[in-house]
Amino acid sequence: MPAPARAATLAIARLPRGAATVAVLLLGVLLLLMVVRLPWSGDLGMHGAVLERLRADLLHPGNPLVDEDTPSPYYSPWTVALALAGSVTGWSTFTVLRLAALTGLALLVTGVGGFVRTFTAKRAAVALAWLCVLLLYGVRLFAWSGVPGLTSLSLTLAYPSTFALGLSFHLWALLRRAVADEWRAAAFLWLGLLLAMVLLCHQFTGAVAVLGVTAVLLGARPWPSREVWLRVGAAGLVALTVPLVWPYYSFFSLLGADGLDDIHRPLYAHVVGRFCLVALGVVALGLRWRRDRRDPLALFFALGLAGYAIGGLSGHQAWGRVLPAVLLPAQIALAIETAEATAGRVRRALTTVTAAALLVGAWTQAGVLSYVLRADAIPPGLREAPTVGLWPHFAWAAAKVPKRATVMTDDYYALRTLPAYGPYTVAPAYPDLFLPDEKRRRDATRRYFAPATPRAERLGILKEYGVRWVLRKDGGPGLPQGDPALRTAARGPGGFTLLEVVG
Repeated sequence: MPAPARAATLAIARLPRGAATVAVLLLGVLLLLMVVRLPWSGDLGMHGAVLERLRADLLHPGNPLVDEDTPSPYYSPWTVALALAGSVTGWSTFTVLRLAALTGLALLVTGVGGFVRTFTAKRAAVALAWLCVLLLYGVRLFAWSGVPGLTSLSLTLAYPSTFALGLSFHLWALLRRAVADEWRAAAFLWLGLLLAMVLLCHQFTGAVAVLGVTAVLLGARPWPSREVWLRVGAAGLVALTVPLVWPYYSFFSLLGADGLDDIHRPLYAHVVGRFCLVALGVVALGLRWRRDRRDPLALFFALGLAGYAIGGLSGHQAWGRVLPAVLLPAQIALAIETAEATAGRVRRALTTVTAAALLVGAWTQAGVLSYVLRADAIPPGLREAPTVGLWPHFAWAAAKVPKRATVMTDDYYALRTLPAYGPYTVAPAYPDLFLPDEKRRRDATRRYFAPATPRAERLGILKEYGVRWVLRKDGGPGLPQGDPALRTAARGPGGFTLLEVVG
């Protein structure tokens, strides 16, 4: 470790435990700025499109990305509630997304705190847990929805995955108390409804929630009575029944979904570089397991690791989405063990090592400052920190295109951002289990932009899919700008041109 970093680590180790609270407050302010800024790099366009469709037709919204009447797993109780809020208030879709981000952040903050307090009365543990959840990953940047690292969370605050993960933490905390205090049957039924909400709002986080519930139940001390297990069974029945009757899509048809493994392959790449700091948490889990062979955090980690490993070994990389079930127990275990350390030498050593890991994690993710600060406002030593680049916006094109009109484009970013403003695209940006002609639409888009495709075939594709607008790079393939079937409507940054189909 370089001398300056070593000196900083020792200084942090000598600070009172309240320093962790101060650090969490500063990170909290940063995340609130992300709510306002709403940095765009990822699936924000999809979630904006979902709100646009629901606001246009709450009962029959159709496909969120293409002009087809199909169901979609993105139509969840949470997105329906957000669309209703937008319709009642008149707020724009992006204002509603900021409301979603603020709600998700509040649920996650309170949920982590509530869950940690079921394990320890040490006040410092909650602040340390938040620092570990945000910063304890690795030396290589990683961002994915459902994984609440600082960079990832900055980009996914408005996503249903954040809302669902916040609900999951509350579910685990309430379930621990319900089992320990033998709550009444009605309370367990409400917990079953809460789990159903998580499953419907974000199916991958729902899998993590189920693993957490299993770990809480198997790790309960004393072992639950027969009456408690009956109440748990009733709650489980509710959790299965509500998704079964949800009208917007068939939840259980997702269990056999194919085509998701390729896009999840990166979850198994560069694992050491991305998550090496979590090894400290694994050591903490080992200490807990030695004291209690049914420790819920250790069981949670074991279940998550098994699911993640099976996905990698079997080629079902979509199973890698249980990754939070591996990371979160280790991060929380380290926070609790650090806060509860009493022996002077052990306490100093554990605090120093944890502080060093958090500093490394903070530097790795310091690039998030560029999302809310000008370059000259970022401290010089942090300006070169790695970051996930933000995406270009296509609001300039959407301003010309009416909502629910169809645009032909093959640009990676345009496909993923334009639908957030209301238009459709010919091909969907993401795999869609419920869209029967998905492959045909992708092939049509490829053929339209293929250099050798005849003009008549291109015109036929535009007619078949009701295309009234074409977005492409200047000089790119497709019908040329001088073609009598097209009229130039707008030019945008990056050499893009929006063309209206007039013939």
